[in-house]
Amino acid sequence: MLVIPAIDLKDGQAVRLFKGDYNQKTVYSDKPEKLAQDFETMGAKLLHVVDLDGAKDGKCINLETIKKIKQNTSMQIELGGGIRNLETVALYLDEVGIDRVILGTAAINDPEFLKNALYTYGAERIVVGVDVKDGYVSTSGWLETSAVPYLEFIKDLEKLGVKYIVATDISKDGTLQGPNFEMYEQITKTSKINFVVSGGIKDAQNIKDAANKDYYACIVGKAYYEGKVDLKEVIACLQNG
Repeated sequence: MLVIPAIDLKDGQAVRLFKGDYNQKTVYSDKPEKLAQDFETMGAKLLHVVDLDGAKDGKCINLETIKKIKQNTSMQIELGGGIRNLETVALYLDEVGIDRVILGTAAINDPEFLKNALYTYGAERIVVGVDVKDGYVSTSGWLETSAVPYLEFIKDLEKLGVKYIVATDISKDGTLQGPNFEMYEQITKTSKINFVVSGGIKDAQNIKDAANKDYYACIVGKAYYEGKVDLKEVIACLQNG
């Protein structure tokens, strides 16, 4: 199973939010590119980056910081936050050299855009973020909740040819309370899609549990930053196993 460290960007800094609340943030680094280098040294193969300002405002707010991260690491990078048109997809994939982008709000509000992105770049480079709040898909940096049940949305994505999703239970994100394994079991029962476990990881056991269930990947954020997980050890145990 892939173990994916996460860097969330706000105002050029690496931060974590609590349950997606922009008013409850903790700053962990003023040099996100240095964090990326540390993750690579620990053996990470893929880095998860989110432009939180972009997610809220629909623009490439942290572009320069993202470029710095890309220039300072040879890890593969997936990037989400504020990617709502093909021009932005092209900017990140073609110009900056990001390996794959994560579409969130736009995937639910503009299915044609998602189809075009999949057609242009293929399912290996277009990932969809499925952010769940009380069973429904959330949008706009988690500030709005749609009327679409998350399992229905995932089925629709699968029909469109999406291969990878990042599935986050917002109520768990940044809480260190453990992920919503019940939600992931529901996804497994109803879909063959590859999903990334995201939100709530509190310790190495959570990550091992996800690996034992044969899930595709798991994102580690706050648990690493708060010293709850020895990322190097976990990656050595699970990623190559």
